[in-house]
Amino acid sequence: MYGVINLDKPAGMTSRDCVNQIQGLVRPHKCGHAGTLDPMATGVLLVCVGPATRLTDLLHQSTKTYSAEFLLGISADTDDVSGDLSIGTDSGALPTETDVRAALSNFTGTIMQVPPAYSAVHVQGERAYRMARKGIAPQIQPREVY
Repeated sequence: MYGVINLDKPAGMTSRDCVNQIQGLVRPHKCGHAGTLDPMATGVLLVCVGPATRLTDLLHQSTKTYSAEFLLGISADTDDVSGDLSIGTDSGALPTETDVRAALSNFTGTIMQVPPAYSAVHVQGERAYRMARKGIAPQIQPREVY
């Protein structure tokens, strides 16, 4: 058995949880995922089965497209919907589309980015989000992202 499963990962499951469930169905064949989604994230998780696991590096490097919905002026202590929400101070008018596009242009191409504390990156052998949930502020180094 071999192939790539295009899985729509639900919120609340880790990428590893998803692979473990698939692994139970395809045993004795091995499987693995090509990229990690944060537990609260939903979206496409590519799960490679059997000899297709050799494709994970290639798939991980492929071009990706992200979409998001957001509200301006609201933030959360976890940077996602699971945290305590707070509404920013009213500074007057909402930004225009031009303002938003100008701000977004700072995030195109290759940039250095510090992942949020509530993310799946490893810090000293532990997931950052696990440290953050324990009240420990993970020291995360900036990473090059595209």
